[in-house]
Amino acid sequence: MRAILTVLGVMIGVAAVITVVSLVQGMQYKISNDLENIGSNYIEIFPDAGENRNSGLQKMPELSIEDAQAIQHSSSAIKEFTPLFINNVDTKYGGQTHRVQMLGVNASYQDIFNHWADRGRFFSPLDADAKKRVVVIGTSIIENLGITGDPLGKEIRIDGHPFTIIGVMEKKGGSFGQDRDDVVLIPFATAGVIYGAENMKRLVLAFQMRGHGDLDLIKEQATETLRTRHHIVKGKPNDFRILAQEEILKLVSGFLTTTSAVMGMVVGIALLVGGIGIMNIMLVSVTERTREIGVRKSIGARRRDVLVQFLVEAVALSGFGGAVGIFGGFVAANVTQILLNRFFPTLNLPPAHTPIWAVVLAFSFCAFLGIVFGIVPAAKASKLDPIEALRYE
Repeated sequence: MRAILTVLGVMIGVAAVITVVSLVQGMQYKISNDLENIGSNYIEIFPDAGENRNSGLQKMPELSIEDAQAIQHSSSAIKEFTPLFINNVDTKYGGQTHRVQMLGVNASYQDIFNHWADRGRFFSPLDADAKKRVVVIGTSIIENLGITGDPLGKEIRIDGHPFTIIGVMEKKGGSFGQDRDDVVLIPFATAGVIYGAENMKRLVLAFQMRGHGDLDLIKEQATETLRTRHHIVKGKPNDFRILAQEEILKLVSGFLTTTSAVMGMVVGIALLVGGIGIMNIMLVSVTERTREIGVRKSIGARRRDVLVQFLVEAVALSGFGGAVGIFGGFVAANVTQILLNRFFPTLNLPPAHTPIWAVVLAFSFCAFLGIVFGIVPAAKASKLDPIEALRYE
């Protein structure tokens, strides 16, 4: 019982580390899969106020569909593009209302984002040219608006304007508190009519490269085109930012890795406390087993034999704590993910993912703790004089 209580610190520390790593790795695994589904030929350009972002000294930079067209004309490696007009809107069906994210996009959206209509159809260039009020909805909209039966052909209102549902997008799931199926998509041209030309100047631009495209060259050409169109003089920073799929993944991975490292350092204190606890119990054990050590040494046990005995015991205690902690952390991560999604459904946390390297690292660190904190008691035991040890009461 004393040994179990001693290694409790190691158990809790390892369980905490595995829990944090599993949850963070689950998020990173989900994001990596999502970006890989989009493809490595994806490029995104968005307005970036730079140092003046939060100063209030400068209005948000503009990006327009004309900018996107100019970039496409400047580079033969650009296959297609879609503007993204993003706005939060109120939708209504019958007596049910729901606030949701709306995207104003063109017909290339499906190809660029590898996100396709599962039922019905996506809007076409003809729909955009005619500025038709048609909408393609995510699967969550059906439930959130209480649409019964086949949603195709039914009419919903978006900010008071009637739109006809012509398609339902395939299910994408959610992550980081965002349900990516809780979205409505309308033609970009239609959005311009409803929300005005001024609002169409602060867009996010999404491009798809051709398979043989040179990413660095495309970024250079896009930068030169936008700086010229925005009249940015030499020496002044860009009022936009260009990100490729790999860079987006690096940014997100870097943030999650930093978060995981900070949390790991915090819970690592528990491991340190657990290691000290192991050293204390082993020192007590040496004192209580002095006569046993004396008997062993008197019948031929060498100093090395006693040293190894107590080191193995320390490592075994630490390893046992680590093994229980790893299992407990795995269970805790999955239970935490399930409970958070149940009680806070808006979080939409992806499933926990426990990587093998985390398990190996945690177990190795526990063995290292056992050696480091077991060496002092083991050394003390090995130095005992057999005569004095046998006389110890």
